[in-house]
Amino acid sequence: MGSYQVYIHVPFCMRRCGYCDFNTYTARDLGGGASREHYADLAIQEMRMVRDWQTSRGLIEPPVSTIFFGGGTPTILPAQDLVRMVEAVADLWGLSPGAEITTEANPDTVDRAYLAQLLRGGINRVSFGMQSAVPSVLATLDRTHTPANVTTDVAAAKDLGLRASVDLIYGTPGERLEDWRTSLQAALDLGVDHVSAYALTLEPTTKMGRAVRRGQLPAPDDDDEATKYEMADDMLSQAGLYWYEISNWARPGQESRHNLGYWHNVDWAGIGPGAHSHYRALEGQGPGMTPVEEARESEPIPSVSPGFRATGTTAQEADSKARWWLSPEPSLGERRARAIRSWDIAHPRDWAAAMDAGHVPWQDAELLGWRQDLEETVMLALRLPEGLGLDRLTRQAGRPADPKILKDLVDQGLLLPVGDRIQVTRRGRLLNDLVIDQVLEAVGIR
Repeated sequence: MGSYQVYIHVPFCMRRCGYCDFNTYTARDLGGGASREHYADLAIQEMRMVRDWQTSRGLIEPPVSTIFFGGGTPTILPAQDLVRMVEAVADLWGLSPGAEITTEANPDTVDRAYLAQLLRGGINRVSFGMQSAVPSVLATLDRTHTPANVTTDVAAAKDLGLRASVDLIYGTPGERLEDWRTSLQAALDLGVDHVSAYALTLEPTTKMGRAVRRGQLPAPDDDDEATKYEMADDMLSQAGLYWYEISNWARPGQESRHNLGYWHNVDWAGIGPGAHSHYRALEGQGPGMTPVEEARESEPIPSVSPGFRATGTTAQEADSKARWWLSPEPSLGERRARAIRSWDIAHPRDWAAAMDAGHVPWQDAELLGWRQDLEETVMLALRLPEGLGLDRLTRQAGRPADPKILKDLVDQGLLLPVGDRIQVTRRGRLLNDLVIDQVLEAVGIR
């Protein structure tokens, strides 16, 4: 039996940063009981409903190996609320020995006393949203914390015995190469064992996206971001933090087990507005499961229609829109599927209304057949140093990969053949989407 994880989305923030396109809200109370004060109770209610749904499907999961609080700003809630949610996970599913329990943290929202409460409640890892160590870059990003806040918080976390990580963003408009070097060195000077570094991506609907469209800020530049990625890889590797996923570096043994679970395609439950869930545990259950050779010839398994609308949901509407996942028995499609992927209703008020109506608050879900399963296998494996086994690729695709396409990728310096595996080079990391598309083409998927 594989690993099982729980992700808990906390959709509240003190303010929305100009680049942020996440599902977050600054109001304390969004109506319908969806407020910061009641959020932990609602999240625990969803956990119970999800556990009941799993039982109805015969999904037997092992004890939870990791919990991750993301947002939003989880640490905008009282520490005890996060602890109560951890306790609920333990009560419903159990926790495996040495479970990794992480929360993201805005440096403005925590202090030593808060961190100590987290540790006493079982949370053992904190990921701080550092983003940059340069005040002008933080200002462009609309971040309110100072570099000194990060230094103080990380020192307190380490002193208490918490594992500490920092998140960085590169490619902010106006950020110079020297600014980025300063941020990387500052992260290393903190003595953390894990660093995540993400290229800034802008959606046109964000405050920063609109400023770029009006010409008030320069757009992120692909070449600049590639140079900064290489600088990060060089500096972090030289300091003993090695890449274990395209955007993540860690000292050996300090990798985020929760992150790795996503890339290894384990099962996880997503709790909270907009959170996604993924279940492969249904594989092999039920007599209708179709082997890959037959599945290639079958009709594709379609996405289901939305169970609930994002706005205007009432209890009566929720009842009328109930879909297959609310049925007490698995459908034929579920028995044929390789996995289920679902996502919660995005707005907290409507999410809460669906639960009040007695329903698992999924906005929509899809059953993944062999093709989607193969696409996920390739995409996820080629983000990791170990890469993708060719035997596994052949087995899932039902045919061997075209050797000419793979050779072209090797000749371009994008892939490295290692035994019976293919691994991405650093150039392949920078052009990862291209590599994935080409590998899928090599097995006839594109």
